[in-house]
Amino acid sequence: MASIDLYRAARDVATSAAHRAARLIRHHAGRLALDEIQEKGTHDLVTRIDGQAQHLILDTIHAAFPDHAVLAEEDGRSDGPPGPYDGFRWIIDPIDGTTNFTHGLHPHAVSIALQEGDAIVVGVVLDVSHGDLFTAIRGQGLYVNGTPARVSQTAALRQGIIATGFPYRCWDHVDAYLAMLKNCIREAQSFRRLGSAAIDLAYVACGKVDAYVQTGLSPWDVAAGLLLVREGGGRVTDLHGAEHTGFEHPVVATNGRVHEAMLEVAAPLRAVL
Repeated sequence: MASIDLYRAARDVATSAAHRAARLIRHHAGRLALDEIQEKGTHDLVTRIDGQAQHLILDTIHAAFPDHAVLAEEDGRSDGPPGPYDGFRWIIDPIDGTTNFTHGLHPHAVSIALQEGDAIVVGVVLDVSHGDLFTAIRGQGLYVNGTPARVSQTAALRQGIIATGFPYRCWDHVDAYLAMLKNCIREAQSFRRLGSAAIDLAYVACGKVDAYVQTGLSPWDVAAGLLLVREGGGRVTDLHGAEHTGFEHPVVATNGRVHEAMLEVAAPLRAVL
């Protein structure tokens, strides 16, 4: 493993890159013409601002770490497939919550993580909408706007809020998802669909929500957020309770206290994913 000084430098560079991208994103949120918005796939949007924001992020990172590799959402900028990597690799989502961004809705975020080998060692999520900055270094705790933060102390789902996302790119498993949502309604105080996986995970990490479940995600959606949750004292697994590496598609993240109950809520998805 690298030194803590390198990790701190990486966190600071990622923070600078996120703020640089956020200024561009904030200026254009909800202001794009229809011909500036494209579909990469069904209901999977991309804009010219995604690409420009990613360029700003990579420019900032490579100025400090020219030899580091990249796994990024836009423009096919990926050094190797998702999974363990021999060396350092940045995992980047320039705008997580693009649909929200195009409509001028909250939240949308910049998500930047640093991978070393098979581990995520630095995570930065900047909520562009509200200006909140979530950062973590492996083994050093979670910080929100520079202040230490932790997961909630909620001990039962009936007292908690679940965040989730809906299947909008593929409807093959919609019945299983509806069954899971029925469990959310029955077992939790309430549930939310915010539209940004990075923010969902950041909110679990700092205790704004108590649990999160979603499928169909990519590494750039969750890499930074997974570290935030763990450094905030929470737990992140797949649907079966195996610890999440950052490269599986389904994610269950909680404050730890309600994790087993949340796995039961998500059980309808196990048969199809």
